[in-house]
Formats: sequence, C-alpha cells, structure tokens
Amino acid sequence: MTIITYVDASGHSSTVDLPDGWTLMQGAVTNGIEGVLGECGGSCACATCHCYIEQDRLGELPVMSSVENDMLDQVAAQRQMNSRLACQIKIGPHLQGLRVELPSVQE
Repeated sequence: MTIITYVDASGHSSTVDLPDGWTLMQGAVTNGIEGVLGECGGSCACATCHCYIEQDRLGELPVMSSVENDMLDQVAAQRQMNSRLACQIKIGPHLQGLRVELPSVQE
C-alpha cells in the first residue's frame, strides 16, 4: 500500500492509502476524488484524468509514451511541464507520499 495525496483545484486535499499496482486514476475514481473522471476507464483515450505531478518527483515516473504525450495535447486545462495522465502512472512504494494536483476542468 502506498499513500498518495490528491489536491483538487480549490486546494482541498484527500490522502488515501492505495494498493500497489493500481494507477493514480483507479485510486482517485475508487475513492471518489473530485476532479478525475477517467471516462475511458484507463485506456489512455480520453485525457479526463489529467493531473500535475510534483516537479521534483517527475523522475520517479515511467517515461511518457508517445500516445500519452499526444493525449495531453487534447486536455481541457492548460498542459504544463509536469502534466501527466493518471491512468498511465502505476502506484508503487517509489511513489510513497506523492502529491497529485488536479486541474479545475477535465472536459
């Protein structure tokens, strides 16, 4: 289990203990975290799980695929250097304490 904190656009944070192997999107949707829709169910086809990862922890994530990169060009909120799709990030002990910020809009 890994502790992840989601912060919505208004600054409200929710800290959850999630099973390793889940994605950040699964963790958010399963726990009713506002701001993550995950309309495609995690197949990297909708960009409604757009999130911002702490800059200093980006190196702990897998390299972004070209499909994810293309989908991030379609996000509703502004894409930033630390933008990722939560469906593409698997949770594991290396992400313990990660803080994930959510945009104000997903679609």
